[in-house]
Amino acid sequence: MPEKTPAVELHEVAYAYPDGTKALVDVSLVIQPEERVALLGPNGAGKSTLMLHLNGILRPSAGHVRVCGLELADETVREARQRVGLVFQDPDDQLFMTTVYDDVAFGPMNAGCTPEETDHRVHQALHAVGLVEVASKSGHHLSFGQRKRIALATVLAMQPDVLVLDEPTSNLDPRARRHMVELLSTLMSTLVVATHDMDLAWSLCDRAVVIDHGAVVADGPAHAILRDEVLMAEHGLEVPWAVRLANADCYNQTP
Repeated sequence: MPEKTPAVELHEVAYAYPDGTKALVDVSLVIQPEERVALLGPNGAGKSTLMLHLNGILRPSAGHVRVCGLELADETVREARQRVGLVFQDPDDQLFMTTVYDDVAFGPMNAGCTPEETDHRVHQALHAVGLVEVASKSGHHLSFGQRKRIALATVLAMQPDVLVLDEPTSNLDPRARRHMVELLSTLMSTLVVATHDMDLAWSLCDRAVVIDHGAVVADGPAHAILRDEVLMAEHGLEVPWAVRLANADCYNQTP
């Protein structure tokens, strides 16, 4: 059988900010369709910079980025942004229309969808995040957790092949966090999830990539990497509670 086209390919990608700060250093990654990848690392490691390369908001100083076989360039960036949906950490960066319906409809309408297709996508996306009933409300009148889910709906309405999420569970109370984790677990898209929530990475992702100082320092099965206490500590990370509890149970067992 022919091999599937990777969902994301980065080949020796480097990026430096205008002040000369090196944010990415020779990053090479291949992510297959429907993989769920946790992007881990301390603050300032380069995670956000990497995510912004995946739909062309930033362009590499060196190297190449491809999404679904499409190399990012001036003439392809519009199509690439339809294939790769980016959900920012702060939902208010994505909600700016008068109503939730209008926020979710904005992308499809500007992509040239008919009113009928736009309406179908809006209701489909709101149903996916469990918030059909708030379509006529202002997003700014909703709870923070609801706004996070609406921001996700604005991206789902574009029907992307790849979903890139920046800290999807940050600043959520336990109930809202549980709703978000349950929601993400139902999605069939390729997922790239930048997070400091190690329990989210443990429960949701099958692969983990650790970045530090702009370089990939570890890449492998999520449960293997997240169990590696030495690796995690070296890069300012902590093992998930599930691992700590399992280790404590083993330690406390009577011989």
